[in-house]
Amino acid sequence: MTYPDGFIPPHGNYRQLLSYRKAEIVFDITYRFCQRFLAKSDRTIDQMIQGARSGKQNILEGSKASGTSKETEIKLMGRRPCQFGRITR
Repeated sequence: MTYPDGFIPPHGNYRQLLSYRKAEIVFDITYRFCQRFLAKSDRTIDQMIQGARSGKQNILEGSKASGTSKETEIKLMGRRPCQFGRITR
């Protein structure tokens, strides 16, 4: 069975996604904020940076998975707002 061109889209081009570029900005700002305004011993630093990193990583993994499974892509991309929600609390 052959699939028409474009049935399974090219994947892995996550750096071109607007959501990934915004996630990189959120991560950079979060990292700088934590370094500048929070005490080095504060556990909040680790949580905020990890939340920003996870959001970025889920976009990357979702983009790479898009070539084989739309379901996996949707699940991973859908986690992003949840990850960034941790940062704003």
